[in-house]
Amino acid sequence: MKRINVGIIYGGKSTEHEVSVRSAKSVFEALNKEKYNISLINITKQGEWLLAADNKKIKPLDNANSKKISVIPSEGLTADGQRIELDAVLPILHGTAGEDGSIQGLLELAELPYAGCSVRSSAVCMDKDMTKRLLELKGIKVAPSIVLNYYEKDGHTYEQAREQLGVPMFVKPVNQGSSVGVSKVSDEPSFYKALDSAFSFDTKVMIESGIEGREIEVSVLGNEELFVSVPGEIVSQTDFYSYSSKYLDENGALLNIPAQLEEEEMQRIQQIAYDTFKVLDCEGMARVDVFLTPDGEVIVNEVNTLPGFTSISMYPKLLEASGIPYSETLDRLIELSLERYERSERLKTDIS
Repeated sequence: MKRINVGIIYGGKSTEHEVSVRSAKSVFEALNKEKYNISLINITKQGEWLLAADNKKIKPLDNANSKKISVIPSEGLTADGQRIELDAVLPILHGTAGEDGSIQGLLELAELPYAGCSVRSSAVCMDKDMTKRLLELKGIKVAPSIVLNYYEKDGHTYEQAREQLGVPMFVKPVNQGSSVGVSKVSDEPSFYKALDSAFSFDTKVMIESGIEGREIEVSVLGNEELFVSVPGEIVSQTDFYSYSSKYLDENGALLNIPAQLEEEEMQRIQQIAYDTFKVLDCEGMARVDVFLTPDGEVIVNEVNTLPGFTSISMYPKLLEASGIPYSETLDRLIELSLERYERSERLKTDIS
C-alpha cells in the first residue's frame, strides 16, 4: 500500500504556541508510521516556517536541524528550493493565525488538502461575536453579551454593563481561544482591569453575562455525514475554567466522560451540537461547548474548530469514549480533507 504524505504544522505566532506543540506531539505519536510519511513543519514564535531535517520526534528546531520553508501558490511548500511532497496537511495550530482562517487560506492558495474547517467557517467560529449572531438567527440560544471595538473601549461603563448583563460577567477577547485574556468580574475595579487585559490580546472585546450551569462539551467529526460524540462535562476546581486550569494546574478541573445526563438531556445536547456545526458551515471537526442550566436550558458557549489534541484533550477523549480511537480519528480527518479537496477540484474556475 502506498504511503500517504502528511505534513503536521504546529507551533505558531500566537499565545497558544505551547499548547500547539503539545497537541502535535500527541498527533505525531498516534499516526501510523507504516501508513504515513510524515513531514514536521514548525512555525516559530517569530513566524518563521521550518522543516525538521528528520521526522523522528517533535523538538525545538534551529538552523542546524531544519530547513527554511517557502509557500508557493499553486505549487505547495518548498524547503531550500525543493518541493515537499504532501498529500494532506494536519494544521495542529490553535489561536490566531491557526484557527481563524489564516492558515487555511494559505493552504488553499498552495492547493494542499487540509484537515478541519474551511477558511470561512474557521474565521466565523473564531469570532465569538459572529458565531453568536449566526446561531441567534437560527434560534440557538447563546449568552447575552456586549461587544466593544478598540475605539469604544472607554465608552461603556461598569454600571451600564452590570445593568444590562448582571454580575458576575466575563470579559474576553473576541478572537482568542483557550481562555486567553478571559476574566471573571463582579466589581468596578476588576471590570476595567479586565477590559485592559482583553484589549491587550484583541481589538474587539466581548462582555458576557455569567451563566450558571454545567459546562458540557461535544466532539463532532465529519463533512456531510456527521458523527456526534457522547457529551463530556468539565467540573472546574477553580473560580472558572481558565487557561491555567486547562493547561498549567493538573488539579484545575475534573473531566467526566461521559457526562452524567438523563437520556433526553444527552440527546438534546447532541442535537444542538449537530445543528451548531451545520449552521456555522463547519467541516472535518469541531468541539461544541455548551452550558446546561439548572432549569434545563442548553446555551452554546463557543465552537472550537481546532480543539486541543493532547492525549488528555476533550476532543479526542470524547471520540474515544464514543468508540473512535485516537489514531482512527486522525485517519478519518485525513480522509475527510482529501474528500473535500477532491470535491472542490470539481468546481469550475471559468465560465467558458
